[in-house]
Amino acid sequence: MMPGFPSPLTAVPSDSPYVADASGFRGWADAVFTPASEAEVLDIIRHAFRDKVAITVAGAGSGLTGGRVAQGGWVVSLEKFNRLEIAPGRARAGAAVTLLQLRDAALRTGQFYAPDPTEITASVGGTIATNASGARSFRFGSTRRHVLALRVAQMDGRIAEYRRGDKVDFLLPRIPTPKTTKSTAGYPLAPDMDWIDLFCGSEGTLGIVLEAELALLPAPDQLFSAVVFFDRDELALDAVDAWRSVPDLRMLEYVGPEALDLIRSRYPEIPSAAQAALLIEAGDPVDLDAWAARLVEAAARSDDSWFAVSSADRERFRKFRHALPEVVNATVLQRGFMKMGTDYAVPVERNREMLGFYRERLRAELPGAYVIYGHIGDAHVHVNMLPASEPEAATATALLKEFARQAVALGGTVSAEHGLGKRKAHLLKLQYSPEHIQAMMDVKRRLDPDWLLGRGTLFDYAV
Repeated sequence: MMPGFPSPLTAVPSDSPYVADASGFRGWADAVFTPASEAEVLDIIRHAFRDKVAITVAGAGSGLTGGRVAQGGWVVSLEKFNRLEIAPGRARAGAAVTLLQLRDAALRTGQFYAPDPTEITASVGGTIATNASGARSFRFGSTRRHVLALRVAQMDGRIAEYRRGDKVDFLLPRIPTPKTTKSTAGYPLAPDMDWIDLFCGSEGTLGIVLEAELALLPAPDQLFSAVVFFDRDELALDAVDAWRSVPDLRMLEYVGPEALDLIRSRYPEIPSAAQAALLIEAGDPVDLDAWAARLVEAAARSDDSWFAVSSADRERFRKFRHALPEVVNATVLQRGFMKMGTDYAVPVERNREMLGFYRERLRAELPGAYVIYGHIGDAHVHVNMLPASEPEAATATALLKEFARQAVALGGTVSAEHGLGKRKAHLLKLQYSPEHIQAMMDVKRRLDPDWLLGRGTLFDYAV
C-alpha cells in the first residue's frame, strides 16, 4: 500500500463477522478496512476507484438481507466513527453510534429519537442505509423523516454535507410509490427530491454516510404501555381496526397465536388461554379512563394483561418484543438455515386480507412451522418460517415469492423497513417495471460510474 493509505486488517477468515449478517448470510472479502478519519475513507475510495475494487460498507451486522455482506473486494467498517453530541432538538451522530447509545444519551437530556427498530444495537449508519422504522413508525414514520443532515463520502473523491431542503441537482423521474405507510424498496425517485431522501434507504449503493444530524423530540411526561392479551385472534384484529385511529396511540404491535406459543417457554406468565396479543403505547397525555373502556369494548383479557407503571416495565415490554425475532433467529440457525422472513407491507385497509392469505397458504404448506408478528398498525406484519428440512426450506423460499406477489397485487411493497440487500434484490422486479428499475440504475451509475459501492445490493452488477 502507498504511504498514508490505511492498513487493512491482516486477514479475512471465512467466519469473520465482517462478512456476515444476523440472517446467517455469509460472503467473502479480500481486505477489511477500519478507517479512523474522513481522510482515510477518501484514501480508500480513491484507491478503489483507481484499481476498480468493489467496496462494501459494513455496519453493526444486525441486518437481515445481506446488504453489508461483501461478495469480494474490500469491506469498509465505520466502527471508529462513533462521535455523539446531543443538543436541544437534535443529535450529531457518527455512523457507528448505536441506537442504544443514542437513546441513552438523548434521555439524559429529556429527549428521544423517534425511530424504534427492534434491534437496538443497530448503528445509525445502518438504519439510514435501510431507512429503518420499527414499532413507533406507526406514529412517527421511518428514519428518513428524522434526518436533518448527512455527511457523505462519494465516489468522486469528495465529502459533501447535505441538509434537509438541499435538492438533487440533476433531473429525476417520478417512480410510483406503494400505497403503504412505509416502504424501503429501491430509490423513491421524484423530481426536486432532497439529497437526504435519496441517500436514506439506498443501502450503501450511492455513497458512504459518515455522520448524521438527527431530530430529537421532547421525552413524554406520560406514557401508557401495555401487552394486551385476547382469547381469540379475531378479537385482537378487531381491536386493531378500532384503535388504529386513536389520536394518542404511538405503537400498535401484533403477536399471533403461533408466536405466543413459540416464546411461552421464556415467558411462562403468558396467560394459557391467550391466543393473541397487542403491544400498545399511548401518550402524551394519556386518557386512562378511555383506555379502560376500550379494553372492555374489545373483550380483552384485562385482568391477565400487563401494564407498565414505570420505565423498567416499559423496558421489560421492549425485551418481550425483541424476544420474538431473537427466538426465531436462534431457531432457524439451530436448524441449519438462513432466516426466512417477510418484510412486506400492504395498505392498512388490506391488512386482514393479507394476513388471511398468509395463514391460508402457511397452514396448507408449512403447518406448525411459522410465526406471525410485528407492526400491524402499518399493516406490516412479519411472517417467519421455521424449516426443519431441505424440502421445507424449498417450500418456504417459494412462499416468500408468492407472498411478495400478493403484497404487490394489493398495492403494497416488498420491503417496508429492512431493505432488499443481496438476498432479496430479486424482489425489486416484482414491484417495479424494467423502466423504473432502469431509472434507479441510471442514478446509481451517475454517482458510482464503475459500480463499486455495494455491488450486488439492490441490482445485478452491470456496468
